Amino acid sequence: MNTAGQKENKRQPLSEQKTPDAIQVKGLTVAYDDFILMKDVSFEVKEKEIFIIMGASGSGKSTLLKILTGLKAPAKGTVLIGGIDFWRSNSKVQKNIMSKNGILYQSGALFSSMTLAENIALPLQQYSDFSQKEIDELVHLKLALVGLEGFGDFYPSEISGGMKKRAGLARALALDPKIVYFDEPSAGLDPISSRLLDDLIIQINQNLGTTIVVVTHELESIFTIGTNSIFLDEELRTVTAQGNPRDLLRNPPNEKVRHFLTRTAGENEKNSK
Repeated sequence: MNTAGQKENKRQPLSEQKTPDAIQVKGLTVAYDDFILMKDVSFEVKEKEIFIIMGASGSGKSTLLKILTGLKAPAKGTVLIGGIDFWRSNSKVQKNIMSKNGILYQSGALFSSMTLAENIALPLQQYSDFSQKEIDELVHLKLALVGLEGFGDFYPSEISGGMKKRAGLARALALDPKIVYFDEPSAGLDPISSRLLDDLIIQINQNLGTTIVVVTHELESIFTIGTNSIFLDEELRTVTAQGNPRDLLRNPPNEKVRHFLTRTAGENEKNSK
């Protein structure tokens, strides 16, 4: 893939601006029974940055995301979210932390039997004390935020894949989260829809000050939106690079990172499988 013609992301990595840590991961080990998937994983995500988790298939990207979002406990190590030790906290504290976070899954994970408005209203009904009128107003606002104003009465089956992703993002933003996690947001999208979603991620980050964590293998997205990143090595089973993706492209710390960031389109597709 030719990166020379890509639009330069000139935003300064917020890690250089001494902003607080939104997430701190220290000495993390991830295991399935006796099989160790990752070990000695440590990194920090600064507030208001767009942080990319990248690596080849099987490196543990999605599993790491599950740990950050409270879906899987690590075998060892510490995960601090907003300075609070998530996995050593009680369920009430964990629930409070997760209520301040949003997640956009690969498929959008919309409920097919509910309209877009009903999908977005769901977390507001479950985790807030807003009246129905206030919820309706917020749903309208979130739909407009992602470019879906007027689509509230549509069902997921009636809209395109890109629109489903945006609707899923509107739901993830319903409670004005401090952190939003994305699991392969460009998966299944055509290049135009993918770029529109990337632009939306940047707008949300810049306009709302939302910290964003993205699991992706897509080079176009990595270089367009990322201000910081880690590279997970599937053979060494740990982090072997961290920094702005464009800095890593210019000065790769090892051959595997260089190859990952200079893949061709065909290799990029293979990496997603």
